[in-house]
Amino acid sequence: MKLLTAVVQQHKVDEVRNSLTELGVRGMTIADVQGYGRQRGHTEIYRGAEYEVDVVEKTRIEVLVNDDDADDVLRAVVSSARSGRVGDGKVWMTPVESVVRVRTGETGEQAV
Repeated sequence: MKLLTAVVQQHKVDEVRNSLTELGVRGMTIADVQGYGRQRGHTEIYRGAEYEVDVVEKTRIEVLVNDDDADDVLRAVVSSARSGRVGDGKVWMTPVESVVRVRTGETGEQAV
């Protein structure tokens, strides 16, 4: 199994979620996060004063996937999150050694 983690622009979350649902992904974790990458924040104007925003609001999506489905899920996230502009985000996969469904005690792929 693998854990896919994606940090994407907030306005792309529905597109990513819909593409994952179409693939049959049954669950995911979604959280609002702050950070920066190459874009390093931005400048905004509030009540006539200009100020620097050091971090950018993004959304982090985590999905546990079977090894057989990992490449398809990765491609779906990347294609649905891409706008072609700076700040589209990052997606990465991490190997998962074990998973346990707390309620039933199921382990491995049955717990996903």
